[in-house]
Amino acid sequence: MSACVPTRHDRTSRSWRQSNGSGIKRPHSPPPPRRGGRFRVAGADLSASITVFLIAVPMSLGLAVAMDAPLEAGLVSAAVGGIVAGLLGGTPLQVSGPSAGLTVVTAELIQIYGWRTTCAITIGAGLLQILLGSMRAARSALVVSPAIVHGTLAGIGVAIALAQLHIVLGGSPQSSAVDNALALPAQLDRLSPAAPLIGGLAIAILVAWPRLPGRIGRAVRRIPAALASVAIATAVAAVAAPGIARVDLPSWRSHALPELPQGPVLALATAVFTVMLVASLESLLAAVAVDKLTTDRAGRQTAGSPAPAVPVTPPVRRSDLDRELRGQGISNVLSGLLGGLPVSGGAVRSSANVRAGATGRASTVLHGVWVLLAAGLLVTALEWIPLAALAALVMMVGIQMVSFAHIRNVHKHREFPVYGTTITGVVLFGVLKGVVIGIAVAVAIALHRLARTRITVTDQGGQHLVVVRGQLTFLAVPRLSRTLGQLPHGEDCVVELDGFFMDHAAYETIQDWSNAQTAQGGRVVFTGRSGGRIAEPASAAHSCCRPWTPWRNHHCHDRSEPASVHHDRVTRADAGGGEHHETVDPSPSPRTTDTTGADTMPDVTSDATPTTSAVAAAAEPTPGTPSSSTPPAAPRRTGAHRLVSGLSSFQRHTAPLVREELARLARDGQRPSQLFITCADSRLVTSMITASGPGDLFTVRNVGNLVPPPGAGASDDSVGAAIEYAVEVLQVESITVCGHSGCGAMQALLGAKPGTPQTSLWRWLRHGLPSLERMASRDRAWARISGRLPADAVEQLCLTNVVQQLDHLRAHESVARRLAEGTLHLHGMYFHVGEAQAYLLAEDASAGTSIDEVFDYVGPGDPSGSGELERTGA
Repeated sequence: MSACVPTRHDRTSRSWRQSNGSGIKRPHSPPPPRRGGRFRVAGADLSASITVFLIAVPMSLGLAVAMDAPLEAGLVSAAVGGIVAGLLGGTPLQVSGPSAGLTVVTAELIQIYGWRTTCAITIGAGLLQILLGSMRAARSALVVSPAIVHGTLAGIGVAIALAQLHIVLGGSPQSSAVDNALALPAQLDRLSPAAPLIGGLAIAILVAWPRLPGRIGRAVRRIPAALASVAIATAVAAVAAPGIARVDLPSWRSHALPELPQGPVLALATAVFTVMLVASLESLLAAVAVDKLTTDRAGRQTAGSPAPAVPVTPPVRRSDLDRELRGQGISNVLSGLLGGLPVSGGAVRSSANVRAGATGRASTVLHGVWVLLAAGLLVTALEWIPLAALAALVMMVGIQMVSFAHIRNVHKHREFPVYGTTITGVVLFGVLKGVVIGIAVAVAIALHRLARTRITVTDQGGQHLVVVRGQLTFLAVPRLSRTLGQLPHGEDCVVELDGFFMDHAAYETIQDWSNAQTAQGGRVVFTGRSGGRIAEPASAAHSCCRPWTPWRNHHCHDRSEPASVHHDRVTRADAGGGEHHETVDPSPSPRTTDTTGADTMPDVTSDATPTTSAVAAAAEPTPGTPSSSTPPAAPRRTGAHRLVSGLSSFQRHTAPLVREELARLARDGQRPSQLFITCADSRLVTSMITASGPGDLFTVRNVGNLVPPPGAGASDDSVGAAIEYAVEVLQVESITVCGHSGCGAMQALLGAKPGTPQTSLWRWLRHGLPSLERMASRDRAWARISGRLPADAVEQLCLTNVVQQLDHLRAHESVARRLAEGTLHLHGMYFHVGEAQAYLLAEDASAGTSIDEVFDYVGPGDPSGSGELERTGA
C-alpha cells in the first residue's frame, strides 16, 4: 500500500457511527440512494409543526385583515403553502403561507380589481414562477443588489406598520402609505380607548415575552410570543372590552373563488409581474436565511456534543432554489384557485421551525394540516380574537422588516443611498416603481464609481510616487496620460494601483509610458495598495513555459522551449489557475524575493491584488489554458528523462532568478523561523500552502506526520533528531504539525487487522495507534472542524492525530524546556487537499491548555499574525 495515497475500504472503524440505512459515505461522494419514498414523521417534526401552527394562525388572520381580504383566505393560503410548498419546494425547513411582503401589493390589487380578480392575478403569478423555476432563473433573482431587496422589504414594512397602526387605534387604514401617514392626526382626534389598549397590550407582550427571566421564564418562553400575545389580548378583551371589533369568519359556503380577470391587459400583466417579483424575492431570500439558520444550528450542536459524528438532529440538504421557485409557483396557482392569498416563504415562520428542531418536510406539511383542521373546527374560538390584537401583531412584523443589521451592512458597503432611495420609492410610489427607482440609483452609483478615478503625484526625494485610486477605464485615460506625461523623464517612479479593474486602453497607456521611462534610464515599479511589487505581463515569447506555471498536468520540459526567456520576471500561479506577476528585486533580501523550486509556489512580495490580474488580463490570455490555437501536447515522458529535463528546466529558467538569494543563504546559513512536521504525501506542497520560500521552513516529512515520543525506539530517532536540532541549534520559534485530508496512513490504521505482518511501514505506523485510541476514548472530546462536521472516520482520525502528535512533541525534553520559557509555540494545522483550504487548531488547544479541540477556518482575508503561523500566511 502506498504510504499516503487514499485507498478504498469496505468498512470503517467500529467507533465511527454511521446513520442508519445510509451505508458508508466517502468524503465528497454523492449521497447514498434513499430507500423508499415513505413520508416519515419524527418526534421533533411533530412538536415543531405545532409551534409553527400556533404562530401561523394568528399571523394569517392578521395579514388577511391588513390586506382587507376575506379572513378565511388567509387560512387557505397558510394550509396550501404548508402542504404543497412543503412537499414540492426545494427548502425542506421553509414554511410558506401568506406573506407580509405581499401585504401592500395585495391590498392595492383588491381595492383596484376586487377579490376575485386578485385571485386570478395570484394564479398568473404562480404560473410565471413555475416557468422561471423551470428555466433555472432562481439564482439570477439573487443577482439584484441586496440593498435594493432589503430596501424593498423595509419599505413594505413601513407601509404595513402605518396601515396597521390605524386599526390598533380603532380606525380603518387608507389606500396608500402616504394617505395613512397624513390621516394619523385625524385618527388620534377620534381615538377610542378600547382598541389602543388591547393593541398596546399585545405589543407589550410581543416585546417582553422573549425576555422573561428566570426558570419560569425559560419554561414559558416555549410558547410562541405571537400566540401568547393574541391569546392574552383576547382573554382581556373578552372581560374588559366586550364590544371591541373582532374576527368575523363568514361561512365557507359564501367563500369567493377566482374569476376571469377584467381590466387593461398591461395593468393586469404589471400586477402579475409585481406579485411574482415580490413573492419570489421574499421566498428565495428566506430560503437562503433558512440555510444559514440550519448551518448555525448544526454548528451549535457540534460545539456542545461530545461526539460530532452523531449530531443531535440529522443534517438537512441545502436549498434547491429552482425547485423552491417551482414549488412556490404551484402553491400560488392552487391558492388562487381555492380563493386564497398569494403565498411566499416566510422568515418568521421558517426561523421558528428551525429553532423548534425540525428535521425535514414533515413539520412544514403537518403545520398546514393543523391550519386546515383549525379552519374547519375552531371557527368559534377564532372569532373571539380582537382585530386590534391581530393588527398589533402584523404591525410588529412590519417594523421588524426594517432591520438595523441590514442598515449597518449597507452603510458599511457604501450602499445606503440605494437602500434609502428604494424605501422612499416603495413608500411613496408602490413596490414596482420603488424597485425600478432603486435599480436606477444603483446603476448610477456604479457608473459614478467606475468613472471616478483619483490620481495623485508625490515627490519623495528623487523618486516620484504616483497613486491611482479607482477603476482604470478609457474614461480616465486622458487624465492619466496627462499626469504621467508631466513626470520628469529618466527618473525612478513607483506607481501604486489601488483598484480592481483596468481596461485595455488604460493598460496600453501605462505600458507605453513605462517603456519610455525605462528606455531613458528610469526605473518603474508597479505596486498594489499594500506596497508589494507587481510587474507587467510577460511577453508572448514565453507562452510555452514559465518558471512557475499552473502545475496541473504540467511538464513544460517535455515540450519545445522558446528561444529566449526574460529573466526579470517571476510568474506565480494562483489557486484558481490565474497568474500574478512579481518583479524580482536586483538586490534580494530574505523573505522578500521569489525563491523556490520549479514545482512549488514562491513567496511573493505583495498580497495578491486585483490590480495584478487586471494588468495580466489586459495583455494576453493565461498561458497553459486550452484554446483552439494551442497545439496538442507531446506525450508525457517518464523515468530518468523526466528528472533530467526537469533539472534542465530549473537551470534554464529558475536558477538565474534565485541564484543571488541562494548564494546569500549559503553564505549566511539557514535561520528558519519554524519547524514544519507534515506528511510525505506528494499532494502536500508545503511552500505552496504556506507561501514560503528557501530558508523559511525547516521541514520534516514522514508517513502520517507522526512524532514518535521519546524512548519509542532507536530506529525512530530521525524525527527526534530533527526536533532537537531545530529547537536547540536553529532556535526555531514555532513548531507546526500539519495533517491533511485523505491520508493513507490514517486509512491504514482504521483498516488494521490483528496479526498484520510487522513490516517497516507497520512498525512506523504504531506511533499512530495512540491517535486511534484517543478517537475511540469516551473520556476525550473529539477534534472537529469549526462550521461543519468531519466528513467521515478518516477525517476524524486525521484531526485527532494532529492533536495527539502535539502531545508527543511536548514530551520531548528540549521542546518542554522552550515551552516553559515561553520562547516556543506549537501549532496544529489541517489541510483539506480537495478544497485547497487550511484549518488551524485553536491556540489554547495547540498549547495543550484546552480540552476543546477545534480547527478553525482560515479565510483569504485573515491577518498573518494573530498568534498563529507567523510566517506561513496560512
